[in-house]
Amino acid sequence: MRNFLVAAAAAFLMSGALTAGEKSLMHCFAYTAIEGATQADWDAFYKASDALPKKMPMVKRVWYGKLRGPLAIFQVDAAASKKLRAGEKNVDAKANFVSRQQGMCIEFEGAPEVLKTYVAHPFHAEWSAAYEKVRVAGTTTYDILGQ
Repeated sequence: MRNFLVAAAAAFLMSGALTAGEKSLMHCFAYTAIEGATQADWDAFYKASDALPKKMPMVKRVWYGKLRGPLAIFQVDAAASKKLRAGEKNVDAKANFVSRQQGMCIEFEGAPEVLKTYVAHPFHAEWSAAYEKVRVAGTTTYDILGQ
């Protein structure tokens, strides 16, 4: 019995190592919700999001919901942005504040190139139509590459 318990404990502890550092791509984005979005709009978005792994073979999992705390984004005008990206340190600019309250992550099988396949997939247009009804245009997007 003791050997069984030791083996079971070892198997349990090793199971976490099997999923650590998966070689997948996590595509995440934060967005601002449309204040006038109806419950039906949100339900359609949730339904379409839940269907992503079923309809698109490259999608492993999805997560979505409210962010634990709002994400503050400061946006500057295009001319100032160009100067900052070119390396200038101090630039006069008109700024805009955006607060992101919602977020979503989509886990993909494979390398970053899978995003091209995802965007070209016919279901992406259907999902986007539902997404557009619950979010203000513009997102804060980032991708995490599995090690």
